[in-house]
Amino acid sequence: MTVINYCNNLPEDVYLVTGGCGFIGEKITELLSQQDYIKEVRVFDSVARKEVENFATATTHVTVMKGDIRDYNLLLAAMQGVHVVIHTAAIVDYRNTLPFWEMKAVNVGGTENVLRACCALNIPYVVYTSSIAAVGPNVLHEPMLRGNEDTKYSGEVELPYGKTKAMAERLVLEANGKKLTNGGKLTTCIIRANTVYGEKAMFLHDLYLSAKAHNGVLNYLEPEHTERNSMYVGNVAWMHVLAARQLQLKPDILAGQVYYSYDDTPTTKGFLIRYQLLSCMDPSIRLGSRIPYWKMWLLIHLHRIIEVILSPFWKPRPFLNFPLLHTIVTTFSYETDKAFRHFGYQPLYSWQESKVRTARWLEVAVGNLSSQ
Repeated sequence: MTVINYCNNLPEDVYLVTGGCGFIGEKITELLSQQDYIKEVRVFDSVARKEVENFATATTHVTVMKGDIRDYNLLLAAMQGVHVVIHTAAIVDYRNTLPFWEMKAVNVGGTENVLRACCALNIPYVVYTSSIAAVGPNVLHEPMLRGNEDTKYSGEVELPYGKTKAMAERLVLEANGKKLTNGGKLTTCIIRANTVYGEKAMFLHDLYLSAKAHNGVLNYLEPEHTERNSMYVGNVAWMHVLAARQLQLKPDILAGQVYYSYDDTPTTKGFLIRYQLLSCMDPSIRLGSRIPYWKMWLLIHLHRIIEVILSPFWKPRPFLNFPLLHTIVTTFSYETDKAFRHFGYQPLYSWQESKVRTARWLEVAVGNLSSQ
């Protein structure tokens, strides 16, 4: 258990984690529950899993509340008496399985509701979970190689999901410094993640099953020269925990800031990280070859034609789309230590430990599927 100890005269805080039953949100909830300065962690999620309440300790209560962040009144009721909000709730949809308006209603409208409720209830601190997709790649597919939070990267974001996260980021940054009804002010910061792996990362589960279906061979789409950051979910969550605390203690430093999340996971080709994670669990997994861009281009067009023809009778499974394909084949990486400089962040889990923890979960998840 990792605990931050502060002096005893600090008030006991009540935290709200929107999306606290999700992939990153659940890990944030788990780590928050271990901090002795927190009296209660409330989880507000459209999928309320009561087992998350098992993170409760002798000093920290965990409450799971079911609700949709598009419902302002329900959100307002859940936020009564809260001191800090970590807003992770979002629709993460890279394959455009949902209409854009629905994703925007949750990712942008939901964020607007959170900020509005904070102002109404005098909740002064918000940490927002964003994504590198809010930055790019843009519609010209221009790469970003080892950039940082100050790197100027412009152009229209291509991924629809990224567009919604960029809109939400603007709301969060504009809300920073806003007056509260009690005379105080709202203090916000943003944490952007890139590719996050770890326990309950279902994309790894699906990749493993796909590789096993192809005789243990893991093929990939990225060109050899591409580079992308990956990080373990526990370290992403830990950065949120530290940022939320230091936002209260050092508001002059963290207010209005954006931080890229990072850890000891090598910054390299995405397919090499996926291969290392899968082969750590199953050494029989072999790295295959690259699927050419032109082949995927043809398959996407073919899928679109089939979808149009059969749409009155049958809805095919979501497939790769051009914005996602362009994202996969475009280098988009960063190199930073801003979180360490501003609030002392250091990874809680090493690369080796992150691999082992992920492999253990994957082994159980695949084993459960086999037994069924």
